[in-house]
Amino acid sequence: MKRFTENYNNQTFDILIIGGGITGATIAYGAALRGLNTALIEKNDFASGTSSASSRMIHGGLRYLATGQLHLVHESLLERRILANIAPNFVIPLPFIFVIYNYMHTPLWAMHSGMTMYELLSLGQKKAWDKSKKIPHFSYLSKQTIAKHFPQIKLQNLQGGFLYYDYRNHSPERMTLSFIKSALHYGAQVANYTQMEKFIYEQTSKGTQIKGIVARDLLTNRILKLKARLVINAAGPWADIVLSRTGQNKEIKHIRRSEGIHIVIDKKFSDKFVFASQSPDSEHFFLIPYREKTIIGTTDKEYNGNPDNYKVTKESVDELLDKVNSALKPNYKIQYKDIAYIYGGLRPLVEDTTSDVYRASRKYEIEDEEKNGIHGLISAEGGKFTTSRRLAEKVINLAQKKLGYKPSKSTSADQHLITSKISDIEQFIKKKAAQYPMMNNRQIRYLIYSYGSEIDNIMNLYLSNPKLQHFFNKDGENLAQVVFAIRNEMAQTLTDIIMRRTGIGSLGMPDENSLNLIALTAAQELNWTQEQINEQINEIKQIFYFPNMLKSINNETQYDIPA
Repeated sequence: MKRFTENYNNQTFDILIIGGGITGATIAYGAALRGLNTALIEKNDFASGTSSASSRMIHGGLRYLATGQLHLVHESLLERRILANIAPNFVIPLPFIFVIYNYMHTPLWAMHSGMTMYELLSLGQKKAWDKSKKIPHFSYLSKQTIAKHFPQIKLQNLQGGFLYYDYRNHSPERMTLSFIKSALHYGAQVANYTQMEKFIYEQTSKGTQIKGIVARDLLTNRILKLKARLVINAAGPWADIVLSRTGQNKEIKHIRRSEGIHIVIDKKFSDKFVFASQSPDSEHFFLIPYREKTIIGTTDKEYNGNPDNYKVTKESVDELLDKVNSALKPNYKIQYKDIAYIYGGLRPLVEDTTSDVYRASRKYEIEDEEKNGIHGLISAEGGKFTTSRRLAEKVINLAQKKLGYKPSKSTSADQHLITSKISDIEQFIKKKAAQYPMMNNRQIRYLIYSYGSEIDNIMNLYLSNPKLQHFFNKDGENLAQVVFAIRNEMAQTLTDIIMRRTGIGSLGMPDENSLNLIALTAAQELNWTQEQINEQINEIKQIFYFPNMLKSINNETQYDIPA
């Protein structure tokens, strides 16, 4: 992977995408797959915004049934199966136990009806390519059975619950990168750390038309004029800010932004099941098993302000802890000392008819800005990770029409991503475990989930140099991955490596020795000075500053903590 901005030769692209999250990545893949000359820029790193701040799920949106969004649920369930097919190493069946308490507005019989509807809406889909991806039927669980699975929860007012399945997303960051890599395979050009500055205009027979953008390469400070016949705005929470730079539409529709935070704790509630329920204020929350830890999520709170200034606050952490602790016995309540890592992000919402962002729709919108007097620009707004491929399909349909190309059928649902060419994931794991006996089954499984059919590239690098065989955790994450991230995956910073190319940082702050070893290895590849090494390490430490400070807080004392 090479950043095209370093050798841009003044070519004109068919489409130029602004935004390197999952929406931009799937659009780039869909466009390149259909033969469009495609480019994508991202002002930070790929999947560094909303796409990395998820609950790590690919789901149908069970809770949206309560608001009558049947179309959204049906589409999400269809896309859930498609993603499990085309990205088998990332999308893995995940069992949920949804618990019903007396105080909830949804009684057991209504929840049973909802579960039945959820399954009915998933009927008629193509069969799973891999039999291990098949989703079992839901089942009722008694109060006693739930208590056996989750002895930590309060039994008072507990009615019972249901066991049902969705999917987990092993790594939203790497899955986004896999779409980027697949786009590159089919001819797209991409660049991270490239910021859109302003639009380029040209007078045509249609009037003033956008013909590209002026961008700044943030690594070299070089200004580039990137030419394109059509620009796609896929900037997520920044989409309305991109629109405002057109200067031609006084009625810019502002995107609503909803904050969602997650807390990773060192406690383990279950090895297998997600605990799902509602708090007394009727908002859902989850306790998700994750690598011998637990992810707690999530919040849904309106955020007003510049998304560049967003930070997780202590208030948001306290609100989430209060919500979850309301369902736990006193001895199991989560405290600051349990926190390993906190992460948060902003969801872009296009629906503005509800006063509460929690109940706002997760639908997406594709806007041809020509009707707003802006020629040459399409905006793709809203949506969620699960439906991103379908959103991209519709965007490219519109792009082909606007560019005057003959419509072509999307094939993105019919073939594996370029890094996920695995027909039987369990057999593939067995084969690679035998091929690499120096790794245990857990380590091989984790690396295959992360790298898919690229696992041999990692292992060849690992075996080529004993110095790269250092393990950072029980999952087998190792120093070879650091080198691979820089040489093959466009990683530019220590944060890129630790937080997005690997899962090292998702378990919490690496120990000092590991952090220094990763930094020194990266420095050799990227020619960092000692001053740059220190800067990179300090940036990583700032990510974990917040949870580390929380651990030292007395619960009865309030402090103003910088996030």
